[in-house]
Amino acid sequence: MTDRSEPSHASGDALFEARDLCIGYGATAVVRDVNLTIHPGDFWFLLGPNGAGKTTLLRTLLGLMPALAGLFWRHPDLGQLYNLGFVPQRCDLNPTLPTTIREFVLLGLVGLHVDADARRARLTWSLDRVGLHDLAHHDYWSLSGGQRQRALLARALVRQPAVLVLDEPTIGLDPAAEVGLLGLLAELNRDERRTLLLVTHDLAIAAQYASHVAFFHDGSVVAGPRRAMLTRANLERIYGLPLDVSIDPANGDLRIHSIGGHP
Repeated sequence: MTDRSEPSHASGDALFEARDLCIGYGATAVVRDVNLTIHPGDFWFLLGPNGAGKTTLLRTLLGLMPALAGLFWRHPDLGQLYNLGFVPQRCDLNPTLPTTIREFVLLGLVGLHVDADARRARLTWSLDRVGLHDLAHHDYWSLSGGQRQRALLARALVRQPAVLVLDEPTIGLDPAAEVGLLGLLAELNRDERRTLLLVTHDLAIAAQYASHVAFFHDGSVVAGPRRAMLTRANLERIYGLPLDVSIDPANGDLRIHSIGGHP
């Protein structure tokens, strides 16, 4: 994989900027001193334990909750929800309700004013993009775990968003389904320059796919380009484990491994 951790961006093209940002609920701060800039085409991985503030930051970035202090700016176009797509960990439908994949994906257009021709075109494109076009009339609950996650992705993509937010999308997937989903996300990022923000606990996939990483630790965030963040010093400080990072000379991929062990 080519290292994309230091893309060149024209000034002023940021989608989100945070400076000394403090976020939380009510008067209670969850995370302080957040400093980051997200540009078009970035693939951000948000890493940290449960309760560390990853979801809180996403909600703030998406305009669902206000900042407590500091500076925060979001591109005006992202004030329109049609430019945002969200992929949750799991389906939020009642499993007793029969729903075809076609019907499920079209739920992603709720709130948008799209005519019938555009709806059909968006549906076809999103199902093709995730490889589910031939299953459009199958029941959602008949799918495998990996196929369900692709259907969730199609439901977000049908909005044709500029920014795609994914909350631990690989949880519960078998290795083959995980590799397939991550490969698809990498294609969306590389080929269509979609900006992705992905929450995960998995350091290995961040090392392989991220352009940028944000570590959540002890109420603060350390964020920046992948190679600057995934260092032995950062990993030992944040995870308290003897971890190191090496670079595959064949393709430039990063590999995280235990010191004294094998990659």
